[in-house]
Amino acid sequence: MQVEDNKRPFPTQKATDLGDSFLKIPFIVLFISALMWLSWPKDSQAMTCPASLSHQFLRLQDEAPQDLCQYSGKVILVVNTASYCGFTSQYEGLEQLYAKYKDQGFVILGFPSNDFGKQEPGNNKEIADFCHNTYGVKFPMFAKSSVSGKDANPLFKYLIEKTGTKPRWNFYKYIIDRQGNVVESFNSMASPNSKKLTSLVEKLLQEKK
Repeated sequence: MQVEDNKRPFPTQKATDLGDSFLKIPFIVLFISALMWLSWPKDSQAMTCPASLSHQFLRLQDEAPQDLCQYSGKVILVVNTASYCGFTSQYEGLEQLYAKYKDQGFVILGFPSNDFGKQEPGNNKEIADFCHNTYGVKFPMFAKSSVSGKDANPLFKYLIEKTGTKPRWNFYKYIIDRQGNVVESFNSMASPNSKKLTSLVEKLLQEKK
């Protein structure tokens, strides 16, 4: 009796083919993703954080960690402050400046410090309450730190390095443009509403990010 040959594939062969198909899917996805990344417009990629803002500090009022990279693309005025100084009333002018230009991409970053004349003796909560209750400060403020000498916080070390100018007293001011470049410094005598300072802020705000 002739035995008929069974040429039909075993069921396991179909299962193997199906498994191979599934294994190919991740490679296809990776290939397509690579093509999309290479063709993605360069100006649409996420903005990298400039070196001037690659720092983290605690927020003054609640000591929550804050990354300064969140201010990338803005025109920034950095100022060291004190609650019991002859220049403390500049808080009022700073807040006015912030309110006037904040919607155009301007921000002020305040850094309380006890470096000069021991005129910022309080703790963070006391400083925050003073700023809010006395001058209605709404611009970002950070925990008390040193802004001069070997113990200066990393942002001020960077500002001093780039400008060659260190704070000589409270309410010293540095200006950073939209690209993160430190472009100018103003001494404590410079009013926040001075023509020279406001003109520079307005000029920088007109520049593209």
